[in-house]
Amino acid sequence: MNKTISYYDSLFKGAATSTFEKAKILRQEKTETEEILWRFLRNKKIDNCKFRRQHVLSCYIADFYCHERKLVIEIDGGYHNEKEQKELDEARTNAINEYCIDVIRFTNKEVKNNIKLVIEKITRILKEKTKNSTPLHVERGRGEVHTGKNKV
Repeated sequence: MNKTISYYDSLFKGAATSTFEKAKILRQEKTETEEILWRFLRNKKIDNCKFRRQHVLSCYIADFYCHERKLVIEIDGGYHNEKEQKELDEARTNAINEYCIDVIRFTNKEVKNNIKLVIEKITRILKEKTKNSTPLHVERGRGEVHTGKNKV
């Protein structure tokens, strides 16, 4: 049987209604660092890529998502340094990677103190993803992405 995946399923990965409701609340209650980064991502300002805020992917909500380039951007607060949270973040990243979507993480501090470098890294990764049809895989922390062999 040939089953065609709808745009909706491709975009949201079969998410539940309750997840959309939570994402709506998160969009309304954005953090300071999300607002800072959003100013640079919105309206296709980076490499003409459309980003969505608090985008639902299956049971997860990504801080920012570019469907065209299959890239999630997460901004991590201080609690992400705790061992248990790191394990949860890694499991979440692996689950999102299963959809052939890459995840890049930045800390609140990086966004607040060095937005120029954050934007440069995002731009570089977006450009690399246009050249490379296979998904990149994320190395934990500091906005670094690698293919499993070489860092990008």
